[in-house]
Amino acid sequence: MAERQDIHDLSSSEFLEKVHSFEVWFQSVEGYLSGLEYGHAENAVDDPMTDVDRERLISVLCNYCVGETAALEGASGLIRIAPNRLAKIFLSTQVVDEGRHLEVLLHRMSDLGVADPEGEIARRASPSLVAFKRRLLELVDFGDWEAAILAQNVILEALEFAVFRRHAETADRITSEVLYGIVKDERRHIGFGENELGRRLRATPRLSTRLLAVKRELDHLVLDALETTARSIGVDVGERETLARMYLESVRRLGLEG
Repeated sequence: MAERQDIHDLSSSEFLEKVHSFEVWFQSVEGYLSGLEYGHAENAVDDPMTDVDRERLISVLCNYCVGETAALEGASGLIRIAPNRLAKIFLSTQVVDEGRHLEVLLHRMSDLGVADPEGEIARRASPSLVAFKRRLLELVDFGDWEAAILAQNVILEALEFAVFRRHAETADRITSEVLYGIVKDERRHIGFGENELGRRLRATPRLSTRLLAVKRELDHLVLDALETTARSIGVDVGERETLARMYLESVRRLGLEG
């Protein structure tokens, strides 16, 4: 099936109509998930892997699971405080996406011989990611729609998009296929966040002061998590700096600098 038009290429009016649609979401994910089992080709055989590489990959997947759990719990909580029904519908599709992401990552860990994925996540998770998750869910619980959308659909999704896409380029075949499938969803989630906040910032410019404060609060957690993960997947220093710039650029597009 031919890949559908990138959501970022749509006009503003088309974007608002399509990004919230459950029907368009279903057509989109069906296009790249059809025929797969837990995010990869059925009966796929793992590449040979050393014990060191396996342990490193498991630790990385543990951190990916923390991020996906944060997005799953965040998106589900945001449905309650969403300002309109279209946003609620979009977030319901994101909940399904994040649930699938978490499931395929946990299954990948099981494939690698992890008997207790939840226990490994608790043991190996980055403290920075755990702290980010806690702060995101606080923003959701406080009912702060704009700050929570910034943290979840711009900051977290941009981090995952940059890291997952880079990791997929050099990962083993099964992990690579799983990550490429996740990345396709992340682009849609980022598009929603940027569009939602962009419209609100244009209507209420003073909102930027509060959002910039949230961004500054979270930056060190995000950049620390990015540094740790990028090092684990074999990204050199120069390219780690490139990934950090990619993350920061996603926030700058909203005019939030500093």
